[in-house]
Amino acid sequence: MRLDKFLKISRLIKRRTLAKEIADQGRITVNGNVAKASTSVQPGDELSIRFGHKIVTVRINDIRETVKKDEATTLYSILKEEKAD
Repeated sequence: MRLDKFLKISRLIKRRTLAKEIADQGRITVNGNVAKASTSVQPGDELSIRFGHKIVTVRINDIRETVKKDEATTLYSILKEEKAD
């Protein structure tokens, strides 16, 4: 599944267009490599997303095409949250 679509479905980022913009700015890494919006992700991958002054690192647990709002957090596990310099 595309990175931007996963971020929207998992509700880590609310809109796919915003996910694409953040990826195009180089603020997302997949397994340590800077990722584009079209990067393919799969279960077990680690994402690091820079939101302003915070970096969130998550591991993808599952990938589904559709998911209910209250089940969205089951798609990933937060590994760490840290302040960006």
